[in-house]
Amino acid sequence: MVNSLLPRRRRSGPEGEPAVRTDFAGALYGSLLAASVVATASTVGDFPRLQVMALLLVTGVVFWAAHVYAQLAGERVVGRRIGWSDVRAVGRHEWPIVEAAVLPAVAVVVSPLLGLGVDGAGWLGLAVAIAQLVAWAFVGALHAGASRTQAGIEGMGNLILGLVLVAAKAALGH
Repeated sequence: MVNSLLPRRRRSGPEGEPAVRTDFAGALYGSLLAASVVATASTVGDFPRLQVMALLLVTGVVFWAAHVYAQLAGERVVGRRIGWSDVRAVGRHEWPIVEAAVLPAVAVVVSPLLGLGVDGAGWLGLAVAIAQLVAWAFVGALHAGASRTQAGIEGMGNLILGLVLVAAKAALGH
């Protein structure tokens, strides 16, 4: 199996045991991707909610497939064939990219229940995507052994990335 497909391990965990290193990159990337999709889709025009939901989910799946392909092609061991088990392993590893699109898509679709118009649906979807971006950064840092302060700093760094998208949406939307 390609080295990067295996669970990543630190050289030493507690009491000399190897410890699994957490990898929340897909969830972070997917959340940032979802935020970008909502921010741009809702600035170019009034997209119906179902269209924004479809854009989120299709973009998540396309980028997931691209990441799977890039991982398999980019880290191929010379002379070694890639089997279906490799494809499945990479697909599972990268699946959080797709999962990160689901909650913002649901937020956009249920926004009428909150009395939001199309513009409000875009802002809600963006807020949900940014909230999960910050949450995944915080939780991922904690799982990797960071202190709460370090995790908070990572969360804040991702919040800044999200706020850049908010600023772009606000600037382009008017």
